[in-house]
Amino acid sequence: MEERKTGFQQLDYTLLFLMFVLMCWSLLAIYSGSGQYSDDPTFYVKRQLIFYGLGVVIMVGVMILDYDFFKYLSIPLYGLGLVALLLVAYSPLGVYKNGSTRWLDIGIAEPQPSEFMKIILIFALAHLLFRITADRGKKDIKSDLIIVAKVFAVGLPPFFLILTQPDLGTALVVASVIATMLLLSGVAWRILLFLGLSAFTGILTLIWLHNNHFELFSTFIEPHQLERIYGWLSPYEHQGSYGYQLVMAIRGIGAGQLHGSGFMQGVQTQSDTIPEIHTDFIFTVIGEEFGFLGAMVLIVTYFLLFYRMIIIALTCNNLYGTYLVAGVIGLLVFQVFQNIAMTIGLMPITGLALPFISYGGSALITNMLAMGIVLNVNMRTRHYMFETEEQSM
Repeated sequence: MEERKTGFQQLDYTLLFLMFVLMCWSLLAIYSGSGQYSDDPTFYVKRQLIFYGLGVVIMVGVMILDYDFFKYLSIPLYGLGLVALLLVAYSPLGVYKNGSTRWLDIGIAEPQPSEFMKIILIFALAHLLFRITADRGKKDIKSDLIIVAKVFAVGLPPFFLILTQPDLGTALVVASVIATMLLLSGVAWRILLFLGLSAFTGILTLIWLHNNHFELFSTFIEPHQLERIYGWLSPYEHQGSYGYQLVMAIRGIGAGQLHGSGFMQGVQTQSDTIPEIHTDFIFTVIGEEFGFLGAMVLIVTYFLLFYRMIIIALTCNNLYGTYLVAGVIGLLVFQVFQNIAMTIGLMPITGLALPFISYGGSALITNMLAMGIVLNVNMRTRHYMFETEEQSM
């Protein structure tokens, strides 16, 4: 049968519309929450618009290239990413801010290599799994273990380099990408279950060390990370110190009730009582000023975005494209879950931005680049009425 239209004629306007809705939420929340940080109430909104503009340019640039080209870029980009992370950790070019070294001083700018490493890792793992799948013979436990070993060999170096910065939030995002790719790799569920139980056992071991051998425990967990855990588990007991931010956020979201207090009318939002409310804790602005209904509209928008991305992954008739989209889904889903959960006390505070909403350049541009990959895959997916692309060749 004749194939349907492809290329820019097949642009996914549903995804673009949902991204536009998220941008509107972002500008409203940043305008309301950032007034305390600048005399110009539009300062951060204008900068966010600039970041969005740069993100759109990068997104379109990514869409122009055939995504098969990313296969050839994955290895050199992975090498450059590791070098950049090593320079951050072990050279004078690493920039120390707010208790961690995450940025690289290159003179004209201070990029955060870990943000771009998330995308590079998706390229590298998608290429690796595509090649393994293409060359795989008989499926057995041995071949599954080889796949897991290769995925870990690629994924764990950036994970540990980011963890030592220390940047637990981004390291967990990298872990979520690795986990998502393993789930799609076809590895036996018994191996995946063993890996999950091993991770759970590691957490239990840390708890035991904390209670019985704290000096050994402190070699694995930084003091500021432990403070965040205490602030998460017992925020009201530590509300005068490291539980303060979470307590204020919960009060703000709770005060929003069903309909919210109104735009620019949030008591916690407007009183300068919640640190980083325009970045990491921007969900508090939406929860307080737009209430439960506003928060649900935002969450439903995310669900629709992810649903559409899952459809694109399932309908793609190129396995490499499926892996790319799946990696992006793993990247964004975890960030949304972690950010919202930490503002309502379900997860520890990790400093992760809320995708497409929080103020900031590196994270927003990285997420726009990721969406460019998804749109690229959809544009180049050929649809047939009765057969797939491989069957027609």
